[in-house]
Amino acid sequence: MTADATPDVLIERRGRVGVITLNRPRAINALTHPMVLAMRAALDDWAQDDSVRTVAITGAGERGLCAGGDIVSLYHDALSGDGAASAAFWYDEYRLNAQIARYGKPIVAVQDGIVLGGGIGISAHASHRVVTERSSLGLPEVSIGFVPDVGATWLLANAPGHLGTFAALTAATLNAADAMFLGLSDAYVPSERIPRLLTALESMEAGEAVLLLSTDAGAPPLASAREWIDAAFAADSISGIAHRLRMTGGADADRAAAAMARQSPMALAVTLESLRRAATLDTLEQALGQEYRVSRHAHAAPDFVEGVRAQVIDKDRRPRWQPCNEQDRALVDAYFAPHGDHDLLLTTALTS
Repeated sequence: MTADATPDVLIERRGRVGVITLNRPRAINALTHPMVLAMRAALDDWAQDDSVRTVAITGAGERGLCAGGDIVSLYHDALSGDGAASAAFWYDEYRLNAQIARYGKPIVAVQDGIVLGGGIGISAHASHRVVTERSSLGLPEVSIGFVPDVGATWLLANAPGHLGTFAALTAATLNAADAMFLGLSDAYVPSERIPRLLTALESMEAGEAVLLLSTDAGAPPLASAREWIDAAFAADSISGIAHRLRMTGGADADRAAAAMARQSPMALAVTLESLRRAATLDTLEQALGQEYRVSRHAHAAPDFVEGVRAQVIDKDRRPRWQPCNEQDRALVDAYFAPHGDHDLLLTTALTS
């Protein structure tokens, strides 16, 4: 609950649309475990309710849909040396991601404003993903010593060419047109029309309402960079990608190389391996199972605590990353080792 005792997730019916509103605007609607459970419960209820034809997911406030998971809570859980609370959160969050992706009714996710990490997970798996001129999407996990999760490795591995690898390894911020270009979004609706969209969903089919109010997002800036991005990020190692970027020349390639140089070396190596493995998987659920294993290992590694400290707690922006020898395959492969019974439990839950 928020300080004024209002729910952190608002669940309401408007005509034939069920509306889920994330309601922690001061935290840019960062996800907590109770919020995830509330969303799952609402989706379960509406799945059985024939009077609900469409679901809409939106965020309170002007700043964004969702800035991701509550990483401060994950940080303190990591410091405790236990990690049980984080494991439980991911268990239910990843099930929510799969539930959204496989939902039997249209889900319209309004990706207005900031949409990061876990915000991608609750929106980019929806059937209708709407961006606005204020949209700023990204997966910045490597900047806090973590790895993309919430099904993002599946989404990015299936993006055109190697654009997904570029987005993950540079922690790039994507505008509306680029988000659509990568396959994280579907339609562009100016923010002033979002209230009209939600009203239209009360009586219209989802696809019809979105089409009625959408317009052209313009040319995606990444389209003109596709050639050098694909060439550089096709390399099979972080050092190989960095070398190709330096050889490419040009301000954009230099900025990409500089962005990678700021990130956790271990997180970069594990993220690259995660994307390569996700590209060989058959389903989102398999990717989520892989991410669960990687997330638990990354959460227990020193770089996560250090990354959150530098970026969020102390805000000195000077993380002291652990060195990483990416040639040590055993070091990277260890992140993909299963977590016994709980890992099996998640796999069963995702596929049942």
